[in-house]
Amino acid sequence: MKKTFQLLFTAFLFLCTIGFYFTNKLMYIKKKDEEQILKREKEAGRYNPEEFDSLPKLDVFISSPSGYLLKAVLVEPYSNNRYIIISHGVTENKINSIKYMNLFLKRGFNVLIYDHRRHGESGGKTTSFGHYEKFDLKAVVDWLKHEKGDSIQLGIHGESMGAVTMLLYAGMLCDGADFYIADCPFSNFKEQLRYRLKIEMKLPSWPLLPIANLFLRIRDKYSIHEVSPIAFIQNIHHPILFIHSKKDDYILPAMTEELFAKKNGPKMLYLAANGLHAQSFSQNQKDYEHVIDEFLEKHIGYNPSNVV
Repeated sequence: MKKTFQLLFTAFLFLCTIGFYFTNKLMYIKKKDEEQILKREKEAGRYNPEEFDSLPKLDVFISSPSGYLLKAVLVEPYSNNRYIIISHGVTENKINSIKYMNLFLKRGFNVLIYDHRRHGESGGKTTSFGHYEKFDLKAVVDWLKHEKGDSIQLGIHGESMGAVTMLLYAGMLCDGADFYIADCPFSNFKEQLRYRLKIEMKLPSWPLLPIANLFLRIRDKYSIHEVSPIAFIQNIHHPILFIHSKKDDYILPAMTEELFAKKNGPKMLYLAANGLHAQSFSQNQKDYEHVIDEFLEKHIGYNPSNVV
């Protein structure tokens, strides 16, 4: 009896160790150093502090339904009703969104950039890869529409986790934008984790993912299975431009192709020739901008000769 108890207790400790280790890796994923993000974006010419500081903008804190504040910056040089929200990727912050901000400013859009929970200047204790972030995005959209009116023409651009967040927002909560641009999202969190376990750790997904999922439900009150854009993509009726680099080996482009195939209604797909994960814009800028223009012209009547 004593030996059986010891074996059960050892097994229990082993399961707890696995559960806490993998959920810590998810909930408290190591973020990029903010100074390094600034340095990287400045050296690449994607962020010019003087130009950014000269733009007419409003710094705001938006209340999250989860009880913390989200830091956002509304850049508003135009008196028109065109707005776009930029949703950054995991481990990044709103500085990483400035390159996309500049792209849309050139096209006559006012732009709102913001920090996800637990990133940048926003509150929040854990990262949930789109689950709680989708509620925050809804709060950002609701704030913007409250301030500027429901009649604004609104787009959302998301990169990586930001694209997943955007698709979950639109597919599960509210298809509340006029168009979406999804750059390198995963289609299914479980499959993405399975793939990363195999590539990074050479480990099988069973029994690790079921154990991690159990502990995630206990510790952060959601399931891996809930973070699945592919399950909700058919609920999105407004146009989506899907973007992915063909050479992305972090989130495979097949995931975006899967989302594109299942999306009903207006859609476009651009598979960039160059760049790894989240590098479609930086490594294919001319083609990226051309595809954006084609998408906007086709689906929202954008005229590049009349940006204001």
